[in-house]
Amino acid sequence: MAWIVDELAARDWTLKLIVSTHGHWDHIGDNAAVAASTGADIAVHPLDRHRLEDPQPLFAPFEIPPSVPAVELAEGGVIRFGDIRLVVLHTPGHTEGSVSLHAADDGLLFSGDTLFAGGWGRVDLPGGSPEAMAASIARLTELEDALAVLPGHGATTTIRRERAWMELVRSAGRLLT
Repeated sequence: MAWIVDELAARDWTLKLIVSTHGHWDHIGDNAAVAASTGADIAVHPLDRHRLEDPQPLFAPFEIPPSVPAVELAEGGVIRFGDIRLVVLHTPGHTEGSVSLHAADDGLLFSGDTLFAGGWGRVDLPGGSPEAMAASIARLTELEDALAVLPGHGATTTIRRERAWMELVRSAGRLLT
């Protein structure tokens, strides 16, 4: 966590918002510490709020302190970072409150654990749903091919690279195993 504070200081940046794409421990583990050190608010979709307030650190190698979200990431909401405008897309499946953040002007999609290069996030953990994930993947097929996808884990990709299997999921109405 200290490296975040150091990087912010080195760049003369002020962190105002910690955006949680979902409430699993590996994405929220330092929320409380970073918020305490920077004064930044924490944002999460309301369906994952309980995961931040009462974390259940399944498989976590350390204790996860609770954090208190101050900002609700609602479908269609907009988050601004300087000139970057992120539109919240509710993309459940990995958890009930999973979100992706679409920066159309910049050609970016921050997909959290919904969309990865070559696949989707796990649906067998608490809050997961194969049906909801299939619907979220189908929804993401509506986005433009050139969009760069920055997932919560792994390599960056594009909608174009993922489109073939995503269209199969959309057509089948279910995840393909």
